[in-house]
Amino acid sequence: MKMLDVQQIAALPAQLRVLEQEAITQGFRFLTRLIAEWESGANRFDEPGECLMAAYLNEQLVAIGGLSRDPYLQDDTGRLRRLYVADAARGRNVGRTLVKRLVERAAQRFRVVRLSTDTPDGAAFYLRCGFLPLDDAHATHIKFLGGV
Repeated sequence: MKMLDVQQIAALPAQLRVLEQEAITQGFRFLTRLIAEWESGANRFDEPGECLMAAYLNEQLVAIGGLSRDPYLQDDTGRLRRLYVADAARGRNVGRTLVKRLVERAAQRFRVVRLSTDTPDGAAFYLRCGFLPLDDAHATHIKFLGGV
């Protein structure tokens, strides 16, 4: 059985370029933005309450996702960003486990977590993870975490 390891990271994994190329072939550019923002220092997920997490199956990077303060709202709102799961790892609870860990982390600092997805598969995935649909110019889904 393969072991899933989800961990907070403080540097971009070298294997991220492989995920980025896969994402690009699917029409997604947000990992390219993640890398560019990290390298420029624009977003390193290092503000209070923020983090970047990676998921590994047998030491192979299969998913990545970040938690930041939602730039569109107050300090008590977090935002899931740049979440991507490799094709080969989909349908194996990798994404759900990564989101669960990010939400657990968010609950330490934020009362609410929001995100934006632009695909029906992404929307369905976040509903399965307990998020509610949201009609907002800056977010498609929301999850209420309770008090901090």
